[in-house]
Parts: sequence; structure tokens; C-alpha cells
Amino acid sequence: MKSLFDPDVFRHTVTRIETLPPAASRQWGKMTPAQMLEHSTRALEMACGKGPQKQVLLGKLIGWTVRRNFVGEKPFSKNGPTGPQFIVHDEPDFAATKKRLLAVMREFQTLGENGCDGHVHAFFGRMSGVEWGVTQYKHLDHHLRQFGA
Repeated sequence: MKSLFDPDVFRHTVTRIETLPPAASRQWGKMTPAQMLEHSTRALEMACGKGPQKQVLLGKLIGWTVRRNFVGEKPFSKNGPTGPQFIVHDEPDFAATKKRLLAVMREFQTLGENGCDGHVHAFFGRMSGVEWGVTQYKHLDHHLRQFGA
């Protein structure tokens, strides 16, 4: 499985982000490219352990039933649900948000699997560093495909 902790996967993902144009057309969903970058940054910050994270009650009740797919090889499906803290309502500055996403990606890469091990996902609860690497790659890949990158 691809992981954002793999240096080659990381470099390729960075290149895809760097070449994403601000006016990229979305293939599905409602976000603009700038909103997608902000959304992805917030998800990576959670993976880095920033901010107090708690697992929502619904995740505690049913998260185990879909966790295998979430952390497995299957790509994320289009138009999936997202937590309210990851919904971007304003229109962020594209260039500044891209720069911030790349900085948080580097921080995530520096933390590595050991540094992310045990951080809490808002729906799935505590995750291993391996799971964070896989899911953050899948998340970024999902949204980059959304905009043809």
C-alpha cells in the first residue's frame, strides 16, 4: 500500500500539488481547489496530532465496521461524508493555502510513523503511524484526482 511516509510517494504527491492550478475543474463534489487544499491541510494537522481530537460517538459505535476499508488499499469513494471541522466555508487564498499544505506535509513526513502513532482520528479513534501514512496518502490522492492532478 502506498504511504505518504514513503519518500517516492511523498515527492510524487508534492509534485501533483505544486502543479495544481488555482482554476482546476473539479470532477465531482462541491469544493474549489483552494477549499480542497485547506480541507487537506486540516486533515494532515489532525494526523500530526495538532489540536485536541476526540473520537465522535458515531465513530465509537460503528467506526469499526468500515475501518478496514478506510485503512485498506481501496481508494476513497466520491462524495463521501466529512466531519464538520473539515468543511471549508470560505474561499482561502490559493497560493498561501498551497504553501501551508506543503509545510504541514513536510511536518508529517518529519514526524514519521513513530511520531504519528496513536494520534486520534475524529471518526476512527486512535490510529497507528502506518495507518496514518496510508490514509493521508489516500486522502490527498482522492482530492488531487478530484481536480485532475
